[in-house]
Amino acid sequence: MRYFILFIVFIIFSNCVSTKVFNDLESGYAKVKIERNNLLESQDSLQQSWDKLNNFLIETRENLQISRDSYNASLKKIKIIRDEFNLLKENSNLKIQQSIAKNNALLKEIAIKETELQSRSEKVEQLEKMIQDQRQALNDLKETLSDALLNFQGKGLTVEQLNGKVYVSMENKLLFKSGKWNVEKQGIKALKQLANVLVDNPDISILIEGHTDNVPVNSKGDIKSNWDLSTKRATAVVEILLQNEQILPQNLTAAGRSEYLPIAPNSTFEGRAANRRIEIILSPSLDKITTILEKKN
Repeated sequence: MRYFILFIVFIIFSNCVSTKVFNDLESGYAKVKIERNNLLESQDSLQQSWDKLNNFLIETRENLQISRDSYNASLKKIKIIRDEFNLLKENSNLKIQQSIAKNNALLKEIAIKETELQSRSEKVEQLEKMIQDQRQALNDLKETLSDALLNFQGKGLTVEQLNGKVYVSMENKLLFKSGKWNVEKQGIKALKQLANVLVDNPDISILIEGHTDNVPVNSKGDIKSNWDLSTKRATAVVEILLQNEQILPQNLTAAGRSEYLPIAPNSTFEGRAANRRIEIILSPSLDKITTILEKKN
């Protein structure tokens, strides 16, 4: 461009061109100058655009690298989480299996306990029925004895039902003379009536207890002490009962209690008379109940 301008000037001065030609050349130069400025401005604008694009490209590459790094980090986290999940899943499955096994064992134990409970419930029901039956049997026995011995009640004989047993109490005035152990006729009659009732109750245990007051016996005779007297009288009652051959001897027990289980004060005549007595204690057999209690589930 510089050479072109010099060339024009040279032509102008060398050839002495006309003013019109000069003006035209000058006008052309001005246009070229404008175009040059426009080109420069365009070049600056392009350079700015290039710089902007280049900066954007650099920033984009940096962001892309950050994104790649973040993506890779996320992949690593996902892998860790997946591994932890798989491990947790395996552990959970193991725990579930262990829980199932434990629950099955518990259910089996519960089933065994329920069976045992059912067996025990049946045993309790069976025992309750037996006890109820025995209670009813004792009540019936007491009523039967009361009816059979009705003629002797009020003459020193009483029949009571206490604590699951029947007590037939007979004062000595109905059975024995003072200091004697031979049973009197009226007493023999009462005991035979009693034996007739006991024959119908072969499962009843029969305890005959002899009791005295606290007055010592005359040791010069055949009786050595109140112990001896009470025992002899209990044995005499047993022998009367055994005159009925249907009475089972193994059901009978004779015991002397002497003066040590009084039912009244020995300080009065009436009290001493009440204490001189024979008590026949009738108890139901507990063999069946014992068998059920000892039976294993």
